Amino acid sequence: MDAALVTAIAALIGGPVAAAAAMYGTRASRAAAREGNALTGYDNLTNQLQEERKELREELRTLRLELAAERMETGRLKQLVKDLGGTP
Repeated sequence: MDAALVTAIAALIGGPVAAAAAMYGTRASRAAAREGNALTGYDNLTNQLQEERKELREELRTLRLELAAERMETGRLKQLVKDLGGTP
């Protein structure tokens, strides 16, 4: 075999191998991008849920304070009714 024949065979084998490697690399990068997008989307949803949870906790705290105030007022009014001789 002379050098020209070896070069031609290497070119015939190397071309498809290089193309296959490029296709595999493209597929792998697309898969990684999809996974990255999925993780980013998951992180965004998690952050939104945490923010909503924080807001709901604040709202619950406010409602509990309002309920406690209403109960105190009801108790005060019941005592006032008793003091005035009535039955609550």
